[in-house]
Amino acid sequence: MGYELIITEKPSSAKKIADALADSKAIKKNNKGIPYYELTHNKKDVVVACAVGHVYGLAEREKGAWTYPVYDIEWKPSYEVNKGSAHTKAYLQTIQKLAKGADSFLVATDYDIEGEVIGLNVVRFACKQKDAKRMKFSTLTKGELVKSHDGAQKTLDWGQATAGETRHELDWYYGINISRALTLAVKEATGGYKLLSSGRVQGPALKIVAEKEKEIKAFVAKKFWQIQLLTETDKGILEAWHKEDKFWEKDKADEVMNKVEGQKKGKVAKLDKKEFKQQPPNPFDLTSLQTEAYKLFKIKPKETLELAQSLYTGGFTSYPRTSSQKLPASLDYKKILNGLKGIGDYKKKCEELLSLKELKPNEGKKTDDAHPAIHPTGELPGNLSAREQKIYDLIVKRFMATFGEPAIRETNTITIDVNTEPFVAKGTLTKEKGWHHFYEPYVKLEEEELPVLEKDSELDIKDVTQHEKETQPPNRYNPASLIKELEKRNLGTKATRSAIIENLYNRGYIKEERMEVTELGMKTEQVLEKYIPDIIDVELTRQFEEEMEEIRKKKTTREKVLDKAKKVLNDILKKFDTKKKEVGKELSEANRTTINVANSVGKCPNCDEGMLIIRKGKYGRFIGCNKYPDCKTIFKVPPKGMLKPTDHLCDECGYPVVYIKEFKQKAREVCINPKCPTWDPKYKKKS
Repeated sequence: MGYELIITEKPSSAKKIADALADSKAIKKNNKGIPYYELTHNKKDVVVACAVGHVYGLAEREKGAWTYPVYDIEWKPSYEVNKGSAHTKAYLQTIQKLAKGADSFLVATDYDIEGEVIGLNVVRFACKQKDAKRMKFSTLTKGELVKSHDGAQKTLDWGQATAGETRHELDWYYGINISRALTLAVKEATGGYKLLSSGRVQGPALKIVAEKEKEIKAFVAKKFWQIQLLTETDKGILEAWHKEDKFWEKDKADEVMNKVEGQKKGKVAKLDKKEFKQQPPNPFDLTSLQTEAYKLFKIKPKETLELAQSLYTGGFTSYPRTSSQKLPASLDYKKILNGLKGIGDYKKKCEELLSLKELKPNEGKKTDDAHPAIHPTGELPGNLSAREQKIYDLIVKRFMATFGEPAIRETNTITIDVNTEPFVAKGTLTKEKGWHHFYEPYVKLEEEELPVLEKDSELDIKDVTQHEKETQPPNRYNPASLIKELEKRNLGTKATRSAIIENLYNRGYIKEERMEVTELGMKTEQVLEKYIPDIIDVELTRQFEEEMEEIRKKKTTREKVLDKAKKVLNDILKKFDTKKKEVGKELSEANRTTINVANSVGKCPNCDEGMLIIRKGKYGRFIGCNKYPDCKTIFKVPPKGMLKPTDHLCDECGYPVVYIKEFKQKAREVCINPKCPTWDPKYKKKS
């Protein structure tokens, strides 16, 4: 008689599940260094094996010429598809070996679209089965894992599996075919090779950032004037601003100044006090966790997801890839809080919450069929890294804060009359902390207390100032705000959005934390918008996202969605081919400009027109004038290590300064001029 084979997504999950299910103790075994576990559960033999993420990937059925369009694809072992996935081979071979002795199969991968695809592929290709039972869980705690195993679904979640498989196929169709088209266009136009990419979601994401860049560049600042009043009170200086706030015409601001300048006294004309409740925050979904972690700690969304995933696999928090802002009533809040009491910093606050008559979280509107909002499990972590600790503390305190009372805040407004001109001072204070107490130190609110004054009392005027200001351009996106924008437009998934943003950086389309579109990124977006706008059509991409959700709900079929996608892509590529040379030429020029801008050190000190560029030559890299051979100015640089331009000149000689970071040495900024008194002899090394 055989055993039940449980397939997990990662080695750490396999151990957690094996330890949770074992009647006594799970026995760790290995096959060629790959771990698996043998145990009995309810006196039945069980083997727990692990994949290591995706052990199968999509590839062309038969490799031919590097051309497009290509739709004849199949699932192959990941180690055959990608050299970087060689490590998956031993994991796959272990599963194949263990499958031969099994008489029942159960998938225990992460319960989401990606996890379902991983499980489906292992079951049908490695285990040679048509279906399998399915565990569904949101935390890797013993109680939930046992309940999930014993009440396992009798089949895979076929709606989720088919939607996931369709997503992979769609992304492959778009990513490979469009990237090949762009790359071949440059090659045919110039003979050069530059790997360019766009994808089903990457293209629209680039368009969103590029539109913001255009908005910023088209922005024309508009002047306005504000009038500030400073008065003296018993508590010190009180600042107030004219009720009009912004004067768009200087004449009107000057009229007010003429009336109030020289006045010695102001009268308290009106006192307003308004109390309001600030409701507790909603529990975290992935997007709000990523946004908050970026705002508080400047941890990028991709890393936040990785840290949250690590906490989940450790059993300390729930599954992070969720769009839910709801905590189910079935969750044992008291048990979680009692567990958290074991951490000294949380003990007192947990006891305060446990003393409440009712624990009712302030839930948000967003839901997720698969998982609840992110929450701690109550299991206490051991040694966390500093950044894991930050994310864990944030999740715990957000969870506690959702049960808190509303905070009571009070806004005081004082209107001061100066020769019939009204000036307003405002201050807001927290009267009762409520939920703030549980979310400290992450509550970032300004507290400004105004002095206690009486109506009609007079104040001595200390100063009246007219300030000239300008309107500011729109803020650039940062990684967190772009994640929110992609979610708002229903582009990508909660699991893929951070990777899409990373790809925009890696391809050289955007740079800097506050996202600035590079010349290459802007030109790529402009060329695609000009010649083949469907590639970056936000609405078309959103429609495909909705159709994949329809597949998950079994309201449409994979075949219908893929047939539509092929038709759309064929039309796009036909239009592309009619403009291929123009596209290739313009993209090539943009790439060359981008490289020059990225490597531009500054103006050449020896000619009027040239720019100094970091270049590579026969004998290694150097800095030279781009007007060569007319100008033969050259500066030597270290042969290895990071070398980047800076935006400033040497204080001593006015030559450009570069940033250098060599292996096992401190980074430093160095003037490139060997005759400069500040010149560092380490700068010049034999190549």
